[in-house]
Amino acid sequence: MRELKRSSSTWVHSDMAKPEFAWQEGYAAFTVSASAVDEVRRYIENQEEHHRERGFLDELRIMLQRSGVKFDERYLG
Repeated sequence: MRELKRSSSTWVHSDMAKPEFAWQEGYAAFTVSASAVDEVRRYIENQEEHHRERGFLDELRIMLQRSGVKFDERYLG
C-alpha cells in the first residue's frame, strides 16, 4: 500500500498538477467484480458530491457491513 500511495501521489502532483493532494491516514481496499466496474467508476466520479451527504467513515462502515467484514471501531477513526 505504501508504494501504491507513493506512486499515485507522485502522479497526481505531477501529471494532474494538484500539489494540494494528500492521502488520508490509513486505507481500506475492496475487490470489485468485472460486472461492477461501471458502477464503481460512477461512484468514484461522484465521490466528492456523495460524501457531502454521507461522510467517509459512515460510508466505510456501510461497505464493511455489506461485505460481511468484522471490524473494530477503534481502528476507524
